[in-house]
Amino acid sequence: MLINNQLFPKAPVIKGISACLIVKNEQQRLPECLESLTLLVDEIVVVDTGSTDRTVEIAKKYQARVFEFAWCDDFSQARNYAIAQATGTWILIIDADEVLEAEALATLQNVVQRDNCLAVNLLRSEIGATQSPYSLVLRLFRNHPEVHFEGIYHESIDQSVQSLQQREPQWQIVNVEIPTLRHYGYTTGEIARKNKFEFASRLMQKHLDSFPDDIYMLNKLGALYISADRNEQLSMGMQLLHRGLKLSELNDHENHYLVRYELHYHLGLAYEFSNDWELSKGNYEQAIALDIPELIKIGAYLNLGNLYHDERIGNQAEQSQQAIAYYQKVIEIMPSIAQAHCNLGLAYKKVGYFDKAIKAYTDAISFAPDYAEAHQNLGSIFLKIGRFNFAVSHLQKAIILYEQQQNQQMAQYLRSNLRDLGIACQ
Repeated sequence: MLINNQLFPKAPVIKGISACLIVKNEQQRLPECLESLTLLVDEIVVVDTGSTDRTVEIAKKYQARVFEFAWCDDFSQARNYAIAQATGTWILIIDADEVLEAEALATLQNVVQRDNCLAVNLLRSEIGATQSPYSLVLRLFRNHPEVHFEGIYHESIDQSVQSLQQREPQWQIVNVEIPTLRHYGYTTGEIARKNKFEFASRLMQKHLDSFPDDIYMLNKLGALYISADRNEQLSMGMQLLHRGLKLSELNDHENHYLVRYELHYHLGLAYEFSNDWELSKGNYEQAIALDIPELIKIGAYLNLGNLYHDERIGNQAEQSQQAIAYYQKVIEIMPSIAQAHCNLGLAYKKVGYFDKAIKAYTDAISFAPDYAEAHQNLGSIFLKIGRFNFAVSHLQKAIILYEQQQNQQMAQYLRSNLRDLGIACQ
């Protein structure tokens, strides 16, 4: 693989943090990303791979050092070129569709003061993701000549960091377990705009052709295939995930636990899609049992709660109780997860605990005021208990939000229901 200190001689190192980005046609997202960096980093390095829009102009506006790199279907080469230009003692890797959370700045400034810290796993919020709402990404690291990226797609520094730790065991990897990056790349609009499925699957398969036992890439391509909603790709995805899991178990090491969590989590999803509820449950439970930060497990806890709530698993006596327990666990880990509060409201409503359901829906709305489903559910339960004015208010709010979110089907459904009650909609 290409190693940055061999191919791209390092710039002289100074104190501070260098942010490194590789970009192409990112004029929509780039300003927010660069603005978020201003209070943390001392230098911004932007490597452009062929933009035809205002990307370079925007980067220069933020005093970024801009370099050109001819795209070669290999993200690690572009990353290694970028970090070779960095002059800071530390390097932060960030993409144009990510934003650095202001609340995490003090924590990051403290972490980089640790003498034995080599690299930092950052907690990333996956905005709009249909799967897990958080992930850990190794994106902040010392500007060390032996740390470099490998991998054609979903490139990482993991292997070089592990190799360095084996030779110099004093180096530590630190986890920052508060949300540090906000990622918009999994939103529907971003995926469609960048034609991500075709691009990603081609490069990941290219990587696996050369490195068929790469557990990380088996996981990522398997997850991509099962998200495609096509039977043949679901089968291909499950095969890749099972292969990755087998290899992971043969190479048991704590550094593999995060990948193993994702393998079990994605297999849980795959078995859900194929209606094999018990195997889905088993994989989610194995994911939760791993020794990794609880925040990363939120997706598995939510999905287990949904399996019980939807009466896919368990007996009638335990279904609602288990669903409630899993939703409460998510709220205990991260109180601001609006989806967990809304799901908890559904579970309480199902067993007739209307006051608790109202509180749960209200909590969901307090964290996400534009949560159309929470307004709809709150309106429905108010209607059920005869609080008519409250019901109408929330149902009308839900209609407005659904229309703003281009969900005309749900908006029309609620309008029809209100008309049946003799209520004219706005």
